Amino acid sequence: MNFTEKDIQQIKNKGLTQKKVKQQITLFENGLPFANLVSEATIDNGLLRLSDEEIENYISTFDDKKNEISILKFVPASGAATRMFKFLFAFLDEYNIEKGSINSYINKTKNKDLSMFFIGLEKFPFYHIVMDRLEKNHSNFDAMSINEQRLKFVQMMLDTDKLDYGNSPKGLLPFHQYKNQMLSTAFEEHLYESALYASGKESAKLHFTISEKHNHKFDEEFARIEKNVEEKSGSKFDISFSYQKESTDTIAVTTKNTPFREDDDSLHFRPSGHGALIENLNDLEADIVFVKNIDNVVTYKYKNEVAKYKKVLAGILLEVQEQAFQYLHLLKTSKPSEEKLIEIGEFLVNKMNVKISTEFEKYSRKYQIEYLAEKLNRPIRVCGMVKNEGEPGGGPFWIKDESGNISLQIVESAQINKKSKIQKEILKGATHFNPVDLVCGIKNHKGEKYNLKKFVDHKAAFITMKTKTGKDLKALELPGLWNGSMAYWNTIFVEVPLITFNPVKTVNDLLKAPHQIK
Repeated sequence: MNFTEKDIQQIKNKGLTQKKVKQQITLFENGLPFANLVSEATIDNGLLRLSDEEIENYISTFDDKKNEISILKFVPASGAATRMFKFLFAFLDEYNIEKGSINSYINKTKNKDLSMFFIGLEKFPFYHIVMDRLEKNHSNFDAMSINEQRLKFVQMMLDTDKLDYGNSPKGLLPFHQYKNQMLSTAFEEHLYESALYASGKESAKLHFTISEKHNHKFDEEFARIEKNVEEKSGSKFDISFSYQKESTDTIAVTTKNTPFREDDDSLHFRPSGHGALIENLNDLEADIVFVKNIDNVVTYKYKNEVAKYKKVLAGILLEVQEQAFQYLHLLKTSKPSEEKLIEIGEFLVNKMNVKISTEFEKYSRKYQIEYLAEKLNRPIRVCGMVKNEGEPGGGPFWIKDESGNISLQIVESAQINKKSKIQKEILKGATHFNPVDLVCGIKNHKGEKYNLKKFVDHKAAFITMKTKTGKDLKALELPGLWNGSMAYWNTIFVEVPLITFNPVKTVNDLLKAPHQIK
């Protein structure tokens, strides 16, 4: 297809090229392959379960080395809180106070979420903020009926001319309430947690990927809490921010795979999902990077338990990475014996879950060395995995790529062909899921940063259906940050307890124990 001069200029302004946009359109035309599951990763089949002694040893390994390395925490935090309040927006849209009570609306719609919200109302951290506003704005608030009070409460939370929580960054919403009505945001809780496993030789470093329009809000929040958090945690903080790059946006197409156009005939581009953040991660400098979502935090009571398992994952990374670096140095600087090559191969298989080619023994000695070096010389990620308890999330699987190579991957259900009985059975057999709890080694044995963009499986993208001004369109999401964007990393999966996974996907999650003080 050919672009107009106006199209070409628009593409250029985004930092994209015609070639790249045409490649995206080709992906829509040809479709994207499903992940080819070989089996689920389970305990002793790609997934480690640690003994108490091993846990303590890995914590000691991390504590012994943390002051010699640079540590960074990477937090995707660009999302607005809109989805948290989805059922409340629906309530505001559908409920008519003149036609019946809220209870009758709940019974009619079988809206259990709304029922739970009103039952737990006073336990939400923002309860007093909303009530103070309501009492200031409505002198007769106490005289209103319970239905009117509750409707006014939700309107005060969500209306754009009021508190507008739905359009707030999720990271800046009140998540927890401590004594004396002291409120804490998810952003603040990440600071407290990171202080527990930061390097002792420098400030606790955190990097948040945020929406550009919210930059000043995060700056203001840090200025407000900085002194208090530093005093309580005993740490200084070095905080940086970045935005999802416009050059990672992807073109949208119609159902006939032609470019979707706006009313002014311009091309319609969309943000391409969290997979775009591999660019942001690639720009950072650190020996190891902890990755965790903005909404996965706990109150201070649970912080040490969560930090404990962060240290465990980091200890595993440091131990495996040290051995991998020694082997790489050996392969690059000498001619190892056959016995040493076998030892290195066993390390790759047993410690890094690498499947060695069945043809390996037929290779020449020179190519065996090159083969093992290539397998070792990759970024490393150690990923926490939680037992399935009905929560959503990508799962750990062994998959086979188009070249027949088998590897450990985190796979989303959207990547799996549900029409295949075999694939569906493997999916059903998954025992664990990924709570986005990763520790990453992004430097090689020489201390040089890897170019992380070289380790992406570009075919592990998603095509999703969306609407724009009432018209259907197809959108392209890049391979997820911890899915296809890390497809060619060396991967270690470790079972961690459920306490490490406490996301706030809906507002009612704030009623769960890890988010409550009492």
